Amino acid sequence: EGRLAESGGGLVQIGGSLRLSCAASGFAFGDYDIGWFRQPPGKFREGVACLSLSDGTTRYVDSVKGRFTISSDRTKNTVYLQMNSLKPEDTAVYYCATAPSCDSSQDEFGSWGQGTQVTVSS
Repeated sequence: EGRLAESGGGLVQIGGSLRLSCAASGFAFGDYDIGWFRQPPGKFREGVACLSLSDGTTRYVDSVKGRFTISSDRTKNTVYLQMNSLKPEDTAVYYCATAPSCDSSQDEFGSWGQGTQVTVSS
């Protein structure tokens, strides 16, 4: 059974950077697209970025465009989310998940990891 494990979260000051990792195991890396999601305190989970491993295309929610970058290292079966110029509103638990396509609805994403907390403070 495929599993994902997120890491790299932490406490960072406004304007700082973090790189999150999503390590995949138990399934063929590249058979699925992988998305990053986040759930701020008291709010619904939202999609942040998605990477199509078949052709390398990426997409981002407007609020992170120009600040976040999703990428992969196939040799490590890992997808990354580089987050720069962090803002307090980026504070959330960040999750990665797989889906047949980045066009899939959030309900179609699966193999959710346990999440990693990102806190941006002044």
